Order: sequence, then C-alpha cells, then structure tokens
Amino acid sequence: MTPTLQTLSNWSPEAVVFDCDGTLMDTERHWQNARNRAFREFGLLPPPGFAERAKGVHYVDCGRLMAEETNKPELTAGLTTALLGHFLSLVAEDPLTMPGACEVVRLLSGRLPLAVASNCPLEVVEESLGRAGLRRHFRHVVVPTVPPGNPEEPKPVNDVERSDAVRPKPWPDVYTTAARLCEVLPEAALAVEDSLTGIESAWRAGLRVVGVGPLPDGGNTGYADAWVMALDCPEVLGWVRGWRRSSPPW
Repeated sequence: MTPTLQTLSNWSPEAVVFDCDGTLMDTERHWQNARNRAFREFGLLPPPGFAERAKGVHYVDCGRLMAEETNKPELTAGLTTALLGHFLSLVAEDPLTMPGACEVVRLLSGRLPLAVASNCPLEVVEESLGRAGLRRHFRHVVVPTVPPGNPEEPKPVNDVERSDAVRPKPWPDVYTTAARLCEVLPEAALAVEDSLTGIESAWRAGLRVVGVGPLPDGGNTGYADAWVMALDCPEVLGWVRGWRRSSPPW
C-alpha cells in the first residue's frame, strides 16, 4: 500500500530540503534526452529499462553505467562528458519547473529554512533554479564534493577536508549537510524527493521523506514516509499551509 500524507498529518518540519531534478525542476526528461543523445553520439542503443535504473544517479556514475551496460567500458569518459554537455544545453533551452514546485517553495519561503540537496553539479543546480526564479528562496544548496562510486570513506578533493567531504546519493551526506546548515536536527527536517536513490539518501540521514511523482515500477516507494503524485495536489498545499513557523524566523 502506498504511504499517504496521513502518516505525517500531525507533524510539522523545522526545515525542508528539496531534491532538484524531477522534484523542483522538470529536468529528468532532459537527462533522458541527454542520455539518448550521448548514446547516439557513440553509435549505441540504450539498454532496455535503462531510464529507470539511471534515475537519480550522479551523472558520473550514469556515464559509467552507460558504458558498462553497452559493453563499452573504454567509452566511460567520453559518454560521461557527452552526457553532461547535452544536459546543460537542454536545461539552458528549457528550464521548466515541476507542477506545484514554485507555489510550495514560495509558501515556505521566510517561514522555514529551505535547502536543496542534489546529485547534480553545482553550476547545473544554480543555473536551473536561477532561470526558474527560485534560487533566492534557498539559503543553502548542497551537492557532492567527492567523486561518485560509493567509496567506503569520503576522500578529500582539492582543498575539501575529509570532515567536510560530501558523497553523492544514495550516501546520506547531502542531506546530513543540508540539515546541519539549516541548523536543525535531521529528524526535524523534511526531504522532498522523486527517486528511490534520493529517498534512500534522506532516510539514511534521518530525515522524514515525502516522495513525489509517478510511482516507481512495481509501486515500490522505498523508505518514503509518504508519497504524493504532485506538489500541486490539494492535500499537499493544505498540509504545507498548516505548518507552524520555524522559531526564530529568518
């Protein structure tokens, strides 16, 4: 059975952390188109079901997966570079928001600390939110600072200290960091996510999680506390309007 907002009806978060792709910004289709363009650029066909497996995956991991599943490991670097290049071009042409995203963010802006936790490069998130007029509502944007690949321990990159290193989802680091920057305990914060990878990341960090969008194949909602079809549905807007203001306000 799909979990509903009823399970969270008597709870109000002290901060909200949003995923970007597919949650705030309608960019998942851009990633899909970019993957298809990258495959075509190298004369390859997407493996069956690849789009679902790639959803929410860091683009470097995705490039590696594209090469592995087409039995072309030597093309990993080229596919990864092509994937990001095609995606950036598509976002610049068409920065659309997901239904209800702008309304929910604007309802919360100034009432609660807001952050974004994304697996995308920082320039992608900043560009997408900026073009949509949403960037000013978020005090913090958290993205990975270490290479993907699920390392057992975070490794510093450039001048990033080990204690400040942030691994990509499904590691919990982006959400743990976002909650800390918002100055709330993880269990007092809400994550809003559209992928099972992101939901796992937020759950591992200790946040409550609302999944949004079409249910994944098989109806598996992972670790989500609740699932809604879109942020503009009346039950979501009514729930959000009823939250108490964070104290002290900022």
